[in-house]
Amino acid sequence: MVRLLSFLLFLVTWWIAALLIGDVKLPAPPAVLKVMLTEAASGALFVNLGATLARVVLSFTLAMALGAAIGYLMGRVKLADKIGDPWLILLLNLPALVVIVLAYIWAGLTEVAAIAAIAVNKLPTAVVTLREGTRALDRSLDEMATVFAIPRGKAFRHVILPQLGPYIAAAARSGLSLVWKIVLVAEYLGRPNGVGFEIGVAFQLFDIPLLLAYSLTFAAVVLVIETVLVQPFELRAARWRPRAA
Repeated sequence: MVRLLSFLLFLVTWWIAALLIGDVKLPAPPAVLKVMLTEAASGALFVNLGATLARVVLSFTLAMALGAAIGYLMGRVKLADKIGDPWLILLLNLPALVVIVLAYIWAGLTEVAAIAAIAVNKLPTAVVTLREGTRALDRSLDEMATVFAIPRGKAFRHVILPQLGPYIAAAARSGLSLVWKIVLVAEYLGRPNGVGFEIGVAFQLFDIPLLLAYSLTFAAVVLVIETVLVQPFELRAARWRPRAA
C-alpha cells in the first residue's frame, strides 16, 4: 500500500510539473504512455529491453564468478592479496567510461567488448566484498571441519559458503545496481540496439517522450527484478549468521 501511494504521488508530482514547465521539456504521463504503447506494439520496446537484459545477465554473471573466486583467493592467501591489491585499487578508481572506450578501441564495437567492459567495471566491487567476507570467516569452523575430516568440497558447501552468503548477496546487490547503469553507457557508445542506444537516439532527436518511455520502462523492469529476485535472495542468504558465544 505504501509503495502504491508513493507511485501515485510520483505521478501527481510529474503531472503538475509537466503543467508548470510545459510539454516541450516535460511531457505529461499520458504522452509518455502513448509512446510506450506504440513502441511495444511495434515490438521495438521488447527487442531493446531483451538486448539490454541479456547484456546485464552475461556481464553480471561473469563479474560475480570471477570476483567471488578472486576475492576468496585474496582473502585466504596473503601473497595473492599483496599482488592483487594495487590492481584492485586501480580498477576501483578507474572511470567506467575509460574502460568502455578502451574496450571498444582494442576489441572493436562488438558484443564481446561491451560485455567485457561492463564486467570489468563491476569486478572490483565483488572482489572487495568477497575478500572481506573471507577474512571474516570463523576459523574455529575450519578447525572443526579438519578435525572431523570433512572432504574439502563438502566443507566448502556446508561450512564456508553459508558464512559467505551475506557477502555474496551484498556483492550481488551493489554489483547489479552498478551494472544497470554501466550497460546503458556501453550501449549508448557502441551498440546498435538496447535501451541505452534508444536513449541516445532520443537525445539526438530531442525526443523527450521517447527518452522517458525507455527510461521509465527500464526503471520498472529493474524495480521488478529487485523486488522479485534480489531482495528474496538477500533475505535467504542472510538467514545464516554466526552467533556470538
